[in-house]
Amino acid sequence: MNNHEIDYKLYGDDMQFVEVELDPSETVIAEAGSLMMMDDQIRMETIFGDGSSKQSGGIMGKLIGAGKRLVTGESLFMTTFTNEGTGKKHVSFASPYPGKIIPMDLSELDGKLICQKDAFLAAAKGVSVGIALQRRIGTGFFGGEGFIMQKLEGDGLAFVHAGGTIHRRDLEPGEVLRVDTGCLVAMTGNIDYDIEYVGGVKTALFGGEGLFFATLRGPGTVWVQSLPFSRLASRVFAAAPQRTGSESKGEGSIAGGLFDLLGGDRK
Repeated sequence: MNNHEIDYKLYGDDMQFVEVELDPSETVIAEAGSLMMMDDQIRMETIFGDGSSKQSGGIMGKLIGAGKRLVTGESLFMTTFTNEGTGKKHVSFASPYPGKIIPMDLSELDGKLICQKDAFLAAAKGVSVGIALQRRIGTGFFGGEGFIMQKLEGDGLAFVHAGGTIHRRDLEPGEVLRVDTGCLVAMTGNIDYDIEYVGGVKTALFGGEGLFFATLRGPGTVWVQSLPFSRLASRVFAAAPQRTGSESKGEGSIAGGLFDLLGGDRK
């Protein structure tokens, strides 16, 4: 094992958090801002990149690793949590929005997992968090995740987060699954990923499902989410009251009416 062997426990249903159990000197890495709580004698340290052996080649290797994370839209820094005590200690990481946390044992996934850019939450130290460039131009432009997705490599545990309910689908050789581009969470490295046009002008323009969907061809495993964060955000934005310039100053609102009742001056 090149990665630290960590134990974990999931709590909650729709707003989950994962509690990681660390033996003395064990370390877990996590996205900045994902910490929920931790025991005493756990040392927290901010590092460039992910601290894996792939980035141990001096300052240049660390800068390249951090630069890859910047390209995926993530922070330049990651945070490590190391148990410096004599007994078992616990550190917990929370979901950023409603959904599920999926434990991924990379040793059972041929050591490689491709996932959407913001899916990674935490992992055992030694897991490499890099980038996966989509080879096809169509996939890059219309795939919902662009040319770049996250690539997790190693033989340890990694925790991935996605929205709504998560469905795992194992594809046989040659079996094809078509998925809304935003609903794809993760896939094993041997999945053939491409983008396909919906077909039909009427369906494309008025179907409400977009112009393209992802075509996934086995063999391999795919994880799909029922509620992408982009879809949730668009529904919230659409349902929010649209304020005009006058309303932003208080006119037409309860606060504005109270202001008028008290004889306030709006000049």
